Amino acid sequence: MSPRRRGILLAGLALLLGGLAASDVAGREAALRRKLGPSVGVVVAARPLAPGRTLRPDDLTLRQVPARFAPSSAADDPQQLVGLRVSTATPAGADVTPALVASASAMQPGAPVSRGERVVDVVAVGSVSTIHTGGRVDVLVTRERGDGAAGRTELALQDVEVLGVHPATANAGDRAGARVEATLRVTVRQAVYLAAAQSFARELRLLPRAAGDRGHARAGLAVADTL
Repeated sequence: MSPRRRGILLAGLALLLGGLAASDVAGREAALRRKLGPSVGVVVAARPLAPGRTLRPDDLTLRQVPARFAPSSAADDPQQLVGLRVSTATPAGADVTPALVASASAMQPGAPVSRGERVVDVVAVGSVSTIHTGGRVDVLVTRERGDGAAGRTELALQDVEVLGVHPATANAGDRAGARVEATLRVTVRQAVYLAAAQSFARELRLLPRAAGDRGHARAGLAVADTL
C-alpha cells in the first residue's frame, strides 16, 4: 500500500473514531439530562448579604438547577423576596429561601434599621408610580426666601433607601404638585437635617434612582433662585 493511500485510510479512520466518540459523549449527556430531569429557576444571592439588609432587586438573581436538587422551599421569583429583610448572613450564590428572610414585622422589636441608622418620615414632591419601597432616591431641598418666594435649591441627600411610600393626604401640604409620604432609612445627622428641613424648606422633592445606580454627584450641588 502506498504512503498516500495509507495516509488517507488513517485520516478516514480518525474521523470515524472521532465521530463515534462524539456520539458517545452526546448520548451520555442526553442520558444524564434525562436522569436529572428538567431544570427550574432558583433565587440566589447576587452578592454577599448581611443580616438585617432589606432586599432589593439587584441583590437577587435566578439560577437554573435540576428540579430534583432544588430546595423544596426555594423561591422561583426574585420579586417575591424584594422588600424583605435578611435574617442571617448569606454568601453570594447561596439559595435565598423564605427561611433566610423575614418581613419587617417578623424581625425583632425596634425599627428596621441597623445601628447608627434612623427612620424618618417626610412629605415631599414625588409620585408613587416611580418611587417604590426598596428603591432609592435623592432628596432636593428648596429653601424659602424672606418674601415667601422659592429660593436656593440644593441636592441635600443622595442614594437614600425608601422603606415605605404612599400618596400624601390632602392636608399633608398646601402647595401644588403630586406629593408622597415616604419613610426613609438615613443616618442620625441626616434625620436631624430632614426634620429641620420640614420646617424651614419651601419644598422637599424626591428624585427616584434607577435600579443599581449608586453613584454620587458633587456634595452640596445647588442652583440659586436667580438661575
